[in-house]
This record gives sequence, structure tokens and C-alpha cells, in this order.
Amino acid sequence: MSTVANNPVVGSIAARLERLPHSRWHVKVRVLIGAVTFFEAFDQLLAASALPVLRDEWNLSTGQATMAVTTGSIGMLFGALGAGWLGDRIGRVRTVTLGVALTGLASLAVAASGNIEMFALFRFLQGLGIGGVVPVAATYINEIARSDNRGRFVLLYEMIFPAGLSAATLVAVWVIPHYGWRAMFLIGALPVLIAAVLPRKVPESPRWLLAKGRTEEAEAVIAQIEREVEESTREPLPAPRTEIPDEKGAGRLADLFKGRYLRRTAVLSGLWFVAYYVNHGIATWLPSLYTDTFGLDLTTALTFSLISNATGLLGNFLMALFIDRIGRRPSLIAALTGASVALAVLAIVGASSGPQVALFASCTTFCIFAINAGLYLYSPELYPTRNRAKGAAFGGLWNRLGVIIGPIVVGGIIAAGGSLRLVFAQLAVVAAVGAVIAFFAVETKGKTLEELNS
Repeated sequence: MSTVANNPVVGSIAARLERLPHSRWHVKVRVLIGAVTFFEAFDQLLAASALPVLRDEWNLSTGQATMAVTTGSIGMLFGALGAGWLGDRIGRVRTVTLGVALTGLASLAVAASGNIEMFALFRFLQGLGIGGVVPVAATYINEIARSDNRGRFVLLYEMIFPAGLSAATLVAVWVIPHYGWRAMFLIGALPVLIAAVLPRKVPESPRWLLAKGRTEEAEAVIAQIEREVEESTREPLPAPRTEIPDEKGAGRLADLFKGRYLRRTAVLSGLWFVAYYVNHGIATWLPSLYTDTFGLDLTTALTFSLISNATGLLGNFLMALFIDRIGRRPSLIAALTGASVALAVLAIVGASSGPQVALFASCTTFCIFAINAGLYLYSPELYPTRNRAKGAAFGGLWNRLGVIIGPIVVGGIIAAGGSLRLVFAQLAVVAAVGAVIAFFAVETKGKTLEELNS
């Protein structure tokens, strides 16, 4: 049944958001939420950048090195689960604020770690914050975007995530050799400052307020947004549409696995797992592969990793330009196929040198970063407001499983003396399976969130 049956305010709030032209208000919100996302991405990759130094400093075994890079991912898994529930219960902005504060404080604790056990513990706590923030932040950005350009609006925001990954690698190239790995985690504590500003500058999602029955607050927020948009554009707002339907669904977790949502959840889970299994199966071990297998110095290894992240940023940008034109489903199929081909080439030619691996790894990240950004857009589109954060976070659960299992499998192959051909061959197969899964994705292009869930 409708969450707020026969209530004309439902269509009114959605219609008033849909009519808003792009303005300074949208830029302000996207910059502030984007700053959060930037540092969450920055903090996510810190362990991989520090790993070559940690292995020497603490004389880590392969198993301990794997623990160093996976405990944060395990924290992200639990963080995604908790944040999905919190995001639908206490609000998008409050949940993001709590998560980013935890991320920054835990980063300080990681910097003070004296052994691998304490490092792993505080990376787990940091992961709780990172895993919770990213899907809920993406949910918020989806809920303030217009349906006709939602893909471009959200994905240009999502470019901040690979920018954060690239920044982490770029900063590591200079900071770690000169100031050590601890300095990187001190920089990663900066999100604490953002947490202090965010609740005062970013309004709660009007769609969420309305879904919670807080109609007066929703009306006040949308009215304030409209005033800010009118002031920035200096033009009267167009008349809102009146035909936007009410959403259906009671907001129970079980609803994600019933009726039409069962297919959506199954497809989304598979896509998230594949994308992050491949992404982190490569990214986590690349710096160490460059130094240990090919004998490159640390600066060169981190520079090659930076190049891969930069090409990923380009893939994200191209996805933002075209996803509203060609649709979500064809975009995901094409990108997963491209990643599979690039990895298959590495497996066939044998990955015989560092530059060769860097070239095809960059082709892979070009495709994979585009997929990741597309999924952060796609996930919230598939669920009604009362379940949107939970649905997006459940996808986050599967991406965290991919983040955990991908590096473990690659590390296991390396520890067992397996060849790099095998490493890249199994990653190519997983990406190909993802392309098949994408054929079953529901197309959401050009529809309002309410139309997709009415």
C-alpha cells in the first residue's frame, strides 16, 4: 500500500524538487557532500599505499599484509549494514555526519598504532565509518537530483570518489618516502572538520522527511531550497508537474526480497560484488606487485598506481556524460565487458613487466571506476524512499564482500606461488560473469524515483 496514501503532498514535494533548475544551491550541497566522499575514498586506499612500507617496518608475512588491507574492508561491510538502517531511521545527513566523524577519529588512532594488531583494529573502526557514509551520501544526492539529468548530476558528484583515490596515491608518492606512512593517516583525519560543518550547511532530504511523516519539516525544507534557488538564478521557478505518483512500500527490510524488488536486489548484489572484487583484487596488491615482483622502487610503484586511478577518473567522467543518453543497463554491460577483455589480455600475454601491467591495469580501472560510479547512481533508484538507504547499503554489503574476498584470493594465489597469469585470468572471468548479470538489470533512465517505485 502507499506509504502516505491519498496525500497530495507526496507528489508536491517530488514535483517541486523535479522542477528546480541547476543552481548554486545544488553546487554547494554537492561540494559539501562531495568533500565527505573525497576523504572517505582517500582514507579507503591508505592501507594499500602504506603496505609496502609496513611490510618492511613490521616484517609482515603475506597473511599479516592481507589482514592489514582487509580489516578496513570488513569494517566497511558492517558499516554499510548499520548505516542503511540508520539512514532510513534517523536521516541521511545525520548518518553521514556520524560516519565521517568516526572515519576521521579512527584515522588518528591508526596513525598512533605501534603494531599490526592495533593497526588492523583501528582500520576496522575506520572502515565502519567509510562503509556507512558512501552509500547514504549517494542516496541523498539521488534524492535531490532531477530525473532528466540525474545520471550526470550524480556521476559528476561521484567523480569525487575516484579523485579521492587518486589523491591518496598522489599524496602517498611524496608523503610516505619523506614523512612515513603515519603522516598519511594524519591527513586522513581531516574529515572530523567536515563533520562539524555538515549539519549546519546541508538540509535533510525532503523526500525522506515526508516518508517519515514529518510533513511540516519537509515543506519548510523544500521552501527554503526554493528560495535559495530563486535567489541564485534570479528567475521565477517553473510550475511543478502534478502527475508524479505516490510510492509504495512500508519500509521493511524484507521488502527488498519480495516481488519486483527481489530481482533488483539480486542483480544489484551481483554487480556490486563483481565490480569491487575486481577493483580491489587489483588495486590492493598493485603497489606490492610492482615492488616485489618487478623490482620497481616505491616511488615508481606508487606513480603507476596513480596512473591507474587517473584513468579510472576519466572512465567515471565519460560514464557521467553518456549514461543519461544510453541508459544504465547498456553502460554497465559495456564497461564490464571492457574490464574483462583488458584483464584477459594481461592473462594471455603473461604480465611480464611493470609497465605492461600498469597499461592494462589502467584500462581495467577505466572501466571498473565507471561501473562503480554507475552503481552508486543505480542503487538508490531501485528502491522507495523508506527503503532507499537500506537498499543502497545492502548493495554496499556485497561490494564490501568483494573488497574483502578479491584481495584475499589474489593474495592466496601469490602466497601459493601461483602465476600472475592465473591472477588476471580469474579476475577476467569474474568481470565476464558481471557482464552477464548486467543483462538482467532494470532500466531506470529518465524516470522519477517515485515512478520507479509506485
